[in-house]
Parts: sequence; structure tokens; C-alpha cells
Amino acid sequence: VQLQASGGGLVQAGESLRLSCAASGSISNFAIMGWYRQGPGKERELVALISNLGSTTYVDSVKGRFTIARDNAKNTLYLQMNRLKPEDTAVYYCAGDRTFITKNNSIWGQGTLVTVSS
Repeated sequence: VQLQASGGGLVQAGESLRLSCAASGSISNFAIMGWYRQGPGKERELVALISNLGSTTYVDSVKGRFTIARDNAKNTLYLQMNRLKPEDTAVYYCAGDRTFITKNNSIWGQGTLVTVSS
């Protein structure tokens, strides 16, 4: 299975974007999927996770603004991002795994750039 992220772009602070991550095959076997981001000069960090049962986890900085969702029937992962801030500027990556997500052993998408202007 390959993952392809899309939906990034240039927006102003306070606006919204929805990222999508389309899989080339079934994501039903991915017990966990997630969105990560890497800002300029920063390490890649977790943004949000979602299990196959729908349980979600968010980094504190996006709680209440971002929503992760998955549609196993469409083999797609989503990230709805509202009230965007300049500090949300980053390349966003999607990932999936049968157990837990790791940098080297999980399935990763190619990334989509989100730029938030002040």
C-alpha cells in the first residue's frame, strides 16, 4: 500500500484546510494512522493519530482546532484544520501501520506543504 497526501496550500491565519491521504489499497489493516508535520528547521512531530476503532489522539497545540478522520471504505485519511496559525506552517505527512507508527518501518506518504501567513 502506498499513501499520497494532498490538500496543502497557502492560507491566511484563521482560515481552514482539509488534508487528504489516499491509499493505493485497503487501509482496514492499518490499526493506526496518523498525521505528522515538519516545520522549517524542526524535527518531525506527531499531530494526530486515529485507530481502526476511531480512537483519536492530538498534540496539545492542535486540540480543538484539528480533527482527524478515516474512511476505510474510501481508503482515505483526513485532517480537517481550522483556525490555522502561522506556527502550523509545515510539511504534513500521513502514515499508517498495523501496530504502531515508526519513522523507518511504517508506510509514509510523500508530504503536502501547508503555509499559513499572518
